[in-house]
Amino acid sequence: MIALKSPFDRNEIKKLRVGDIVHLSGTIITGRDAVCKYLYAGHASPLNLNGQILYHAGPVVIKDTSGAYVVKAAGPTTSIREEPYQATIIKQHGLVAIIGKGGMGEQTRLALSESGAVYFHAIGGAAQVYAVRIKKVNSVHLLEFGSPEAMWELEVEDFPVIVTMDSHGNSLHKDMEQSSDKIFKKMISSSGDHA
Repeated sequence: MIALKSPFDRNEIKKLRVGDIVHLSGTIITGRDAVCKYLYAGHASPLNLNGQILYHAGPVVIKDTSGAYVVKAAGPTTSIREEPYQATIIKQHGLVAIIGKGGMGEQTRLALSESGAVYFHAIGGAAQVYAVRIKKVNSVHLLEFGSPEAMWELEVEDFPVIVTMDSHGNSLHKDMEQSSDKIFKKMISSSGDHA
């Protein structure tokens, strides 16, 4: 297990490899469909994203009796939805990592390599487990998009993720797709032999 704390050092991020288990502490920022489209369209980010991690998530957030925001659930969103926008956002805003689920495509893989960034896979179905690792909401922006689509600045502690796309061009998702395709083709050709 590798522990990383913000401010995140790009040189440390570049050392990560597919399969590394990482615990993140410090600040991460949420941004999924609405935020990604907004940034891709050329709008300025309300938060400085340089050296930051963007979490594809739509957290469930309430206010407690004191009026402070509390995150009740914060599971990852399926990242491939952001594939049309992500490469541009990584390059233009200087992100060091993306967190999501399911991996991303070729444009993002190339952008990660070019920028020295990585993709962290978070576990789907573990929204409440992840919420426990969120210690504080530092700020919220773009609430006009709705609470799940807003940009939440979160303070996390030992937030567990795994590297599935690294800055060296490796992608567990691409490898699995290619491996599955080979097995599928072999199954199809062998079923024809028995016809």
